[in-house]
Amino acid sequence: MNFAEYEVGEFYDEMFTPTGRPRASAGTLVRNIESLPEGELLSRQQAAERALLHMGITFNVYGDQAETERIFPFDVVPRIVGAREWAGIEKGLIQRIHALNLFIDDLYHGQKILRDKVIPPEIVFSSKAYRQECAGLNPPGGIWCHITGTDLVRHSDGRVYVLEDNLRCPSGVSYVLENRQITKSLFPQIFSESKIRPVASYTSKLRDMLEYLAPEGVSEPRVVLLTPGTYNSAYFEHSFLAQQMGIELVEGRDLAVVDGEVCMRTTRGFERVDVVYRRIDDDFLDPRTFRKDSMLGVPGIMEAYQKGRVALANAPGNGVADDKVVYAYVPRIVKYYLGEEILLPNVPTYICAEEKDRRYVLEHLDQLVVKAANESGGYGMLVGPHSTREMREEFARLIEANPRNYIAQPTLSLSRVPTIIDGRFEGRHVDLRPYILNGKEIFVLPGGLTRVALRKGSLVVNSSQGGGSKDTWVLAEDHGPGNEAEAAAETVHPNQP
Repeated sequence: MNFAEYEVGEFYDEMFTPTGRPRASAGTLVRNIESLPEGELLSRQQAAERALLHMGITFNVYGDQAETERIFPFDVVPRIVGAREWAGIEKGLIQRIHALNLFIDDLYHGQKILRDKVIPPEIVFSSKAYRQECAGLNPPGGIWCHITGTDLVRHSDGRVYVLEDNLRCPSGVSYVLENRQITKSLFPQIFSESKIRPVASYTSKLRDMLEYLAPEGVSEPRVVLLTPGTYNSAYFEHSFLAQQMGIELVEGRDLAVVDGEVCMRTTRGFERVDVVYRRIDDDFLDPRTFRKDSMLGVPGIMEAYQKGRVALANAPGNGVADDKVVYAYVPRIVKYYLGEEILLPNVPTYICAEEKDRRYVLEHLDQLVVKAANESGGYGMLVGPHSTREMREEFARLIEANPRNYIAQPTLSLSRVPTIIDGRFEGRHVDLRPYILNGKEIFVLPGGLTRVALRKGSLVVNSSQGGGSKDTWVLAEDHGPGNEAEAAAETVHPNQP
């Protein structure tokens, strides 16, 4: 296989310039792929799929007839990010997490940002993720968002935009680590030549961050990962991360609050737990505080948390900052708390709760992407250019009935990466989810999860909607001219967001 017949097309291509030349960061990869014997790349793709099957890298699909478990599709052609570009992305992510953490802390304490009318109070208080029960809470170190997955996209103007924030229980990092293990085994020569930044330290850094949160005076904290159980769509990841960190994987029934302490049931009796990395939503965390019918959580864990007897990551209540309507105000949040302009811009967003924006959205549904404030996985969404009249009429009714629940954005021309489709290279749209750990310091995992829309023309990259993934290679140093030189030498497709 070679790239001679690959069509760059009208979209920004992560590997090739508009004239078909390999970008400076991708030159080594392109040369190595084209030097492979005929059929070798397809053979390696098949080897990757067998490895995924052997390792059991799966996700559960809800809504299927039997809620089936599937192998997560993987494409061996990686996405490459140059060193200079990544440095800018990393700086922008650190700025964003810093500001969002200050914002959450303010909301549950003085609410100064609301009193100064930077954000309408009704936007915050009507968020399903705002938890009045968390008012006055002081999480360890003042940290509310410990693990974040921020979704990034590149438009045809070449700029990287933040599509949304995921602060509650962001998933997918296990695929980053497993994808890397597979591609290193399949392309050892390229790895030795390209100086690709490693990702294997993520689980040790995650454990270090969790141990940093332990109650004062605890020298050897016990950390556990709390999962909803085997039927959760991300259960593979829960068990993988627990195993990699060397901690216990527990369900709610394995924990109990005894004499004010959170304890784990063991064959030796109850043993104290100091830090809980929770992968269940606030609603189900503690039936005494949130949903009374929850069978997944731990009765009394919130009281122990409030008294500083246990640490929780992520902190309850932090989901208010990844509400898709609150997202629209993040540039103002950054400016308010840090006195800085936002480094990674938001996608332009229309807030249906505001009358002027709502009128515009209703008149241009065929051109916009409409999203429900608290949905994920590609659900609760209208992609206007690919919608029917009946679909647009239904969303118009939904917006009119509950405008607070919807935002709309222009349809972006997501960048593409060459992908193996039926034995040849075709461009497929991608996004990128870097993972950020916030503890003693903020750490950004180099790269993250590149999700790819495997269906031709599709812009929906979620695994539940038919998407797959690629390894993401962040270069330790740039090869040849950087992006600025490339931009000067090549014409970028002129579409603007």
